[in-house]
Amino acid sequence: MSDQKILYSFRRCPYAMRARLAVASSQERFELREIILHAKPAHMLEISPKGTVPVAQLEDGTVIDESLDIALWALRQNDPEHLLTPDRGTETEMLSLIERQDTSFKPLLDRYKYHFHSDKEASLAARDDARHFLADLDAQLANGDRLFGDRTSLADICIWPFIRQFAHVDKEWFWSLPYPHLIEWLDVFLNSDRFAAIMKKYALWVPDQQPVFFPEAAQNQ
Repeated sequence: MSDQKILYSFRRCPYAMRARLAVASSQERFELREIILHAKPAHMLEISPKGTVPVAQLEDGTVIDESLDIALWALRQNDPEHLLTPDRGTETEMLSLIERQDTSFKPLLDRYKYHFHSDKEASLAARDDARHFLADLDAQLANGDRLFGDRTSLADICIWPFIRQFAHVDKEWFWSLPYPHLIEWLDVFLNSDRFAAIMKKYALWVPDQQPVFFPEAAQNQ
């Protein structure tokens, strides 16, 4: 067991971004251990043999190795922005939308992204199928600045990183889509201090180094 919460993370992974957005909002202090996926630390694999990021280990040794579970844990400790209580809708409705993103949209995103240069036909077919989710998000965003009202919520921070990844496969195509509310919503995120804070580049973690804490506001607490 550690006397400090630990968070293994990889900066460009959208699942890790999701966890870091929630942790940053909650101001729960973690020792951040930035890794690269082809050189996973032994301790991370020991506590979470599946080898995916993010992985959190709490002070009592509890391991949380699903990004949404880490986000929910952090915000249930402290939720100063009320991300779990949106302007409109409920936590259950937010979780339902996030589940749709994770189970339906994310596989299409992967096929679109990873086959874009090797199998264009399969890639574009996945992209076309993914547009149903994008269109539904755009329609939902017509009712407010965020997915569940005018304030940022759990749904926004859990879905933003994946729409960002989708957009970056073919930026010109994405930003020409007839989804003005979705595009504005993504632009707000990409230009926010919130996004900049989680995308800061940290040195790769090595054993016995001086701890690096995240979020940085907690560095000297």
